Amino acid sequence: MSAYDRDAERQRMLGRRTLVLGGMQAAAVSALVARLYYLQIVESDRYTMLAEDNRISLRLLAPPRGMITDRFGVPLAVNEQNFSVVIVAERAGDVQQILDEVGKLVPLTEGDERRIQRDIQRSRSFAQITLKENLTWDQMAAIEVNLPDLPGVSIDVGQVRAYPFGEAMSHVLGYVGAASEKDVEGSRDPLLTLPGFKVGKGGIERQYDQALRGVAGSRQLEVNAVGRVIRELSRDPGQPGREVTLTIDAKLQHYMHQRLSAEQSAAAVVMDVHTGGIHALCSSPSFDPNQFARGIGYDAYQALLNDERTPLINKAIAGQYPPGSTFKMLTALAALESGIVNGDHRVYCSGHMELGSHRFHCWRRGGHGSMDMVNALAQSCDVYFYDIAQRIGMDRIADMARRFGLGSRVGLELPGERPGLIPDPRWKRQTLKQPWHQGETLIASMGQGYVLTTPLQLAVMTARLASGRAVQPHVTKSVEDQFTETTEWPRIDVKPENLALVLKGMNAVSNTPSGTGYRGRITVPGMELAGKSGSAQVRRISMAERSSGVRRNEDLPWRERDHALFVAYAPAHAPRYACSVIVEHGGGGGAVAAPIARDILLECQMLDAARATVAQQPVSGSETGHEPALPDPDSGNTQEGAP
Repeated sequence: MSAYDRDAERQRMLGRRTLVLGGMQAAAVSALVARLYYLQIVESDRYTMLAEDNRISLRLLAPPRGMITDRFGVPLAVNEQNFSVVIVAERAGDVQQILDEVGKLVPLTEGDERRIQRDIQRSRSFAQITLKENLTWDQMAAIEVNLPDLPGVSIDVGQVRAYPFGEAMSHVLGYVGAASEKDVEGSRDPLLTLPGFKVGKGGIERQYDQALRGVAGSRQLEVNAVGRVIRELSRDPGQPGREVTLTIDAKLQHYMHQRLSAEQSAAAVVMDVHTGGIHALCSSPSFDPNQFARGIGYDAYQALLNDERTPLINKAIAGQYPPGSTFKMLTALAALESGIVNGDHRVYCSGHMELGSHRFHCWRRGGHGSMDMVNALAQSCDVYFYDIAQRIGMDRIADMARRFGLGSRVGLELPGERPGLIPDPRWKRQTLKQPWHQGETLIASMGQGYVLTTPLQLAVMTARLASGRAVQPHVTKSVEDQFTETTEWPRIDVKPENLALVLKGMNAVSNTPSGTGYRGRITVPGMELAGKSGSAQVRRISMAERSSGVRRNEDLPWRERDHALFVAYAPAHAPRYACSVIVEHGGGGGAVAAPIARDILLECQMLDAARATVAQQPVSGSETGHEPALPDPDSGNTQEGAP
């Protein structure tokens, strides 16, 4: 090949290589252009959002918790300002010196200082660390005055749940506390992830926690690369919690709490016999829910746990007690409805009744003599009820008790309600694997043995007796604008004349001198009550003790004394309120529980009368936008005249 040909071949080879290299460069440039197009045009929105997320921090805001009010709009649970003192470590310089200075103005325990140092070590130097919460106004003012000498320290204002009525409302309202792991598990509410966010832990606060909680707000903060806040960009306050209105009458509740506080351990319920609304529900002793909302100390909590009178338990709905003689109305009604016994049925009470080899005693050692049903109720003759119970059997008695609300939960909107127990032969076979004995029917007929009820159930029973309707209790009047109260309740399937006879016996209990509740009567004309006393034994009385003389309750240790019970409705001629009272280990129902029920039912009617009087008078306060004040129930009441 000539030199010319070799040069031509070399030129062609170089040309092909140049072409390939140029193609590869063009392909690379094309890929780069395509990638740039994809990133800047197609994925523009996505990367803009990522950049913004890197610059903007979205933080949740807890909304104000909804208020809880009584039936007249009186606040029962509110939100108050919570002053806290906080510190930013990088601005403080010598943190320990600052803590010492703050400790001279606001007490800081060793535990507080350990927590503060731990939080400082775990957090960035520019983060706020809480030194002390729940400052008083004076403490907050002292910090503010000394801020020039406290670099890095400032006052932070938040909200804390407050309960103006304190112990009087604790078992109805419950309290709020920090969300537990159990609360957070399975919940999609982002509010639960907020540090220190509090949820309902009992009572209405727990029952309506979702409604009271509200919807989370948010705020957008501009932050730098290390998370330091530069400025706030926007704020959405969220949706405040809904207001819950209860059927509770705050003045009556406060009065009832004071009245029960004189007893070692007691519970009481007042219920509207027409609507079923609970106007007052108390358990004593109680506790201060404000302590829990602000953070109760270990020693204080242990003291509540170890108190033998169980202040943390709502005895009105969770205390289960033998109803004693307050159960006798149902035994009487079951007998009348059976057709086996009528109102003229008479029994001679000699002080005891023989059944086989066993003797069943009446509370009156010498007996009552010849008794009809009304007098047997009035004087609470045990032998009379032994007799009719033996005739009709336990199944009829149990059926009547369940019709009047005993033996199962009544469905009140408060957590922790207990069902009680109405036994019968079937229950004993299934539960204890034992046969039912006739003597157990006699014992159950007077509210002893296996029979257990709650004060709430006894109030429901009394309301149904007074109204003749299957009224259901409730404590919620409305949630925002959704009302729940009604007066439409079905009639209980009993003959009116039989019910009237039992109510006549209850009237005789309180308003005849021989009645066991006579000392607990109301003497104000038109406000009289009708009731039934009961004393429930908590120990067995041996034959030897009966022979030598039964020991009086006052001579027994507190735990061995009888429970004192009383149920009543008022006014006797036109029932409006039903009330039940139990005093644990209080002794005689007529002597101890009846006067309490009397005072409570009298207070109900006096408050109604006072409010009616105010409503009829010209309201001068309407011009200024203020309502006239109602009479103060704390001043007490007397029976020496009409209100």
